[in-house]
Amino acid sequence: MAQTDKNLAAEQEVASKYAILAVSTYADDRVKVLNRTDTFGIFDRWGDVLPSPDGIHGLYFRDTRYVHHLQLQLNDTRPLLLSSTVREENECLSVDLTNQELYDEDGRRIPKGSIHIRRSQFIRNGIFYEKLELVNYHHQACRLLCILSFSGDFRDIFEVRGMKRQARGRILQPFSPEPHQLILGYEGLDHIRRYAIIDFEKNMPVLRLQEPAAAVFALSLPPQQLQVLEYSISFREDSLQKIGTNHGDALKHLQLQLQEVRESFPEIFTSNEQFNNWVNRSKTDLVSLTAHTPYGKYPYAGVPWYNTAFGRDGLITAYETLWLLPELSRDVLFFLSAHQAQTLDHATEAEPGKILHEMRHGEMVNLQEVPFQHYYGTIDATPLFVLLAGAYFERTADEAAIQQLWPHVQRAMEWMMHYGDRDGDGFLEYFSRNQHGLSNQGWKDSYDAIMHVDGQLARAPIALCEVQGYAYAAYQAAARLAHVVQQPELAEAWEQKAIQLKKQFNASFWDDELQAYVLALDADKKPCRVMSSNAGQVLFTGIADVEKAARLAKRLLEPDMFSGWGIRTLSSRELRYNPMSYHNGSVWPHDVALIAKGLARYGHQQQMLTLLTGLFDASLFIELQRLPELFCGFERRRGEGPTAYPVACSPQAWSVAAVFLLIQSMLHIEIHAPARRLYFHKPVLPEYLNDVRIQHLPLGDQQWCSFTVYRYQSNDAVGIQFMEKPEDWEVIIVQ
Repeated sequence: MAQTDKNLAAEQEVASKYAILAVSTYADDRVKVLNRTDTFGIFDRWGDVLPSPDGIHGLYFRDTRYVHHLQLQLNDTRPLLLSSTVREENECLSVDLTNQELYDEDGRRIPKGSIHIRRSQFIRNGIFYEKLELVNYHHQACRLLCILSFSGDFRDIFEVRGMKRQARGRILQPFSPEPHQLILGYEGLDHIRRYAIIDFEKNMPVLRLQEPAAAVFALSLPPQQLQVLEYSISFREDSLQKIGTNHGDALKHLQLQLQEVRESFPEIFTSNEQFNNWVNRSKTDLVSLTAHTPYGKYPYAGVPWYNTAFGRDGLITAYETLWLLPELSRDVLFFLSAHQAQTLDHATEAEPGKILHEMRHGEMVNLQEVPFQHYYGTIDATPLFVLLAGAYFERTADEAAIQQLWPHVQRAMEWMMHYGDRDGDGFLEYFSRNQHGLSNQGWKDSYDAIMHVDGQLARAPIALCEVQGYAYAAYQAAARLAHVVQQPELAEAWEQKAIQLKKQFNASFWDDELQAYVLALDADKKPCRVMSSNAGQVLFTGIADVEKAARLAKRLLEPDMFSGWGIRTLSSRELRYNPMSYHNGSVWPHDVALIAKGLARYGHQQQMLTLLTGLFDASLFIELQRLPELFCGFERRRGEGPTAYPVACSPQAWSVAAVFLLIQSMLHIEIHAPARRLYFHKPVLPEYLNDVRIQHLPLGDQQWCSFTVYRYQSNDAVGIQFMEKPEDWEVIIVQ
């Protein structure tokens, strides 16, 4: 074997350690997901968590699965399922069950379908709550046992994903310090004890402490009488202190929080009820993923694999929602600036000025079995940070925030020009200095995502095409911000860097035969001449020459790239194309939305509408209209929905936020707060939307506007009617 092949094989082996194995699938299980930032649960339709060797069901807290078995039984039999749904606000899993044919303790027959059981489950502040409501509709009273069984495996999220460990800690024997309390525990190799503390609020059960532990309620159910059982599970580290409130108060507080969020989010309403459902589900999903941090709100990447802070994901999610929720962008910028790298550390791939890639908790991180506690192995988060800072100022004119962020912007720019551009050729390229880190460090970070036309994997350092676009937009943004903070010399230098990079990029990355930008340049500056969606992302940054953008827009909609649902990550003509792969032929909603934004930027509104329609149609086939992290890239088939990717995160922040960027692209609205101007550049509406109403769009200084974009009945022309607008703001409509 040649040395190059050996290197690639070694690289594949290392990178594959962090791949999410297909055995961890839940695509066929029709699972129900509850999520509140650090805490989430994956249940079956009964509301149970049943253990299986490769299953991912469970209750998770801070990257650890605390509970892997939670089951309801009546007299040792599983109830029959009637219905199961996650409510519209994502706050509660509601399950309706009934009994199989049973015999009570007196030997009397309880006919099938006599007892109705309603399970209501929700999560708040790191605590799982459940209420059980039982009603006997049989004409006779009955006595039976209601059994809740519990077990915890306390596996690290990386173990659940498929990583093998040489050793684990010790599962503790379940114990009951109080009659109303059952505790599951684990002592990790990191010397932290993790506890699942189960508290029963209503009827006191008889507790069984053998594995699996169980709470047994002896119930007497008169006809037509309601019996209520309630309990909660708190997740704690090195503490047995009870936290939280009772079920009723916790649910009331959660509903109040959701109401506050609804009122702070501008209303989007269209003439199409299915489109409205997509928007509303996306809004509630985004809320469920948004954590409260010391620096403000931060959108966690996605359930189950990435339920933590990721730099790239947070920045792109913030960008997708910037026109609606500018405060989210501000908070994301402050969070990431607080975690900006200060020193050089090869173990975490930190370099001065670099923006965070990923933060993790849990036993394996504490033991450095994985390098992701504070990990910086990303090439694109840093330019995206500067890009977003510039876009945030354009949207808000918030000079006070920019003054606070300015030192971090400067350090990010210094990183780009020194560490990011490793060989001084003007392009950003990546090369992992940690053999246990990620070998590919763009958004397509699979080990096999960057290749040449003959299928050979590219050798690092690698310069990705879309990253050069991010860098171009960052130079432009930094130049604008330098003017704001009265540093014209820096502004001039960065403006020139942007001009030079655009010229150099279009000369080095464009390929006439592909009619597109090449995927990347490898270590030898040899172009990776494959057709990929990365080329499409170039458009939203503005680095593409106008004539090349027009040719690329046409190329992206050809059948090898456009599946009917969205743009494939890799052309179906390429050697490594696989529609069931993670990055080499699948469709990612956030990727499609960024490409759509780029198409709108260059005036290709009809192509943009094609992408909007593809994703909207896909949402109609997906449960809850929740666009997942990705789906397979198979060609659209009549009467069928997109093929699910078996281990896709759902909900995932930048996927559920994609609809908001698509709406902005459709209306082509740009908000320039420093000049107090609203621009509409050739807004369009698809045939299934007669109008779109936006209410209480914030404009700063406690000001907002409300307007309706509508299509004339006589033709496809679009009009705009304002219901309210500050007098000192100007509206400019370009038709």
